[in-house]
Amino acid sequence: MSTQSPDRRNRPRRLRANPAVRALAAETRVHPGDLVLPVFVKEGLTTPAPIASMPGVVQHSRASLRAAVEQAADAGLAGVMLFGVPLVRDATGSGATDPAGILNVAIADAVAVARGRLVVMADLCLDEFTDHGHCGVLRVGPDGELVVDNDATLDRYVEMALAQARAGAHLVGLSGMMDFQTGVVRDALDEAGFGDVLVLAYAAKYASAFYGPFREAVDSTLVGDRKTYQMDPANRREAAREVAADVEQGADVVMVKPALAYLDVLADVAASSSVPVAAYQVSGEYAMVEAAAANGWIDRRRAIEESVVSIRRAGADLVLTYWATELAGWLREPAAIPAGGAR
Repeated sequence: MSTQSPDRRNRPRRLRANPAVRALAAETRVHPGDLVLPVFVKEGLTTPAPIASMPGVVQHSRASLRAAVEQAADAGLAGVMLFGVPLVRDATGSGATDPAGILNVAIADAVAVARGRLVVMADLCLDEFTDHGHCGVLRVGPDGELVVDNDATLDRYVEMALAQARAGAHLVGLSGMMDFQTGVVRDALDEAGFGDVLVLAYAAKYASAFYGPFREAVDSTLVGDRKTYQMDPANRREAAREVAADVEQGADVVMVKPALAYLDVLADVAASSSVPVAAYQVSGEYAMVEAAAANGWIDRRRAIEESVVSIRRAGADLVLTYWATELAGWLREPAAIPAGGAR
């Protein structure tokens, strides 16, 4: 009979012995169908334009967008999220609701290419289309300053939602963080006969420093910040209030953005949400990994895999990441171990 004490029988290292065992014991896995690729398409381009702060990411032409959507569909991604970059902007972002505007024609292009193989998602926000770079319509505040007019902005969001639905969008992504945006858009879509169009609410979107490279990607004209409508990074409980409001107003999916700096918020939302939860691995997170890898400071592939599996581990059902197509390719390699199960 063994004289070993019982606690010596409990050896967790047995489940780490080799890649096959680690894969067997992995608690969190990443599948291509968990991933969404954010894509930028710029009016007037004939060839893709590189984004300096996001190596490997481009502003697409309409032709290269179609190729990217085809590649994403072939990779088995859940969807693509489209962002339009117009040549002309104005105070109310009129290009966002122009049927011939870059985002709406890109939606139609993507839907035609996708042929139902993935979900075509469209960013529903005015910041790319306004000459001031804010996510809504401005008015003069009590002290003479310009502030975003929440309710006037809602009218524009409704018009934008209907334009995107008419273009064929399967899902509209409300990223502006205006109060009541989900309810008014859901009602408008239903009343116009677009009851099957999904609404993704950026329910907990923080006023983050990690959006910097995105500003380059959309040629942002913003001066100042968005702290009066995006959430304070110091606040965790407030996210629960925002998510509950969006779900009550009819959101089909809720979003936490950014992802890595807000994994605690993401875990809270995932634990309480009655609808699927998405998280956005934003441009600054992407840029940091790429920059560190380019300098030889980290293993690029391992860092990408680890960062995405951490977002899934925290509870995200969907991960928006600029590495989506590349990561899906790795996951489909015959000898690959699922992310989170290797190394």
